[in-house]
Amino acid sequence: MRSQIEAVETGEFFARYLALVPEDKALLDCLKDGQQEVLSFFDAISEERMAYRYAPGKWSIKEVFQHLIDTERVFAYRCFRIARRDTTPLPGFDQDILVPASRADHKSKEELKSEYDITRTATISMVQSLTDEDLAFVGTASDYPLSARAAAFMLPGHEIWHMRKIEELY
Repeated sequence: MRSQIEAVETGEFFARYLALVPEDKALLDCLKDGQQEVLSFFDAISEERMAYRYAPGKWSIKEVFQHLIDTERVFAYRCFRIARRDTTPLPGFDQDILVPASRADHKSKEELKSEYDITRTATISMVQSLTDEDLAFVGTASDYPLSARAAAFMLPGHEIWHMRKIEELY
């Protein structure tokens, strides 16, 4: 349950994403339900619309989708390292370097959906292997405290954040 996350498990930067996840929902349910919600959300957007940018220099919808995939990979890795008791501070990442380098606009919607589905399925598999003790372990990421649990819960919150932004701006 997200309500299990204590203040010492995460920094304020991640709080905006965590706040979007239902407090009373189990982590695996959030990840599995989120997987279906994301796939349905992007499935409802036409291939042509996926290339849309709401302003010059802003990401296309395809790039937002790729950003969700890339962020999943980073946070699943953080979750894994922290759950395995690695106390090495984990660096941040620059999304503004990763997104253009992803060449997302050259991928089809179906390719992005497949890439997302495989990535989320791998995350779910990894999280299923972790104990409550593993998930509660706190490390450091982007100079903030971060538990393995908070890293995993951040993923569905991050998706909700960006799907709302697409609905508002695109």
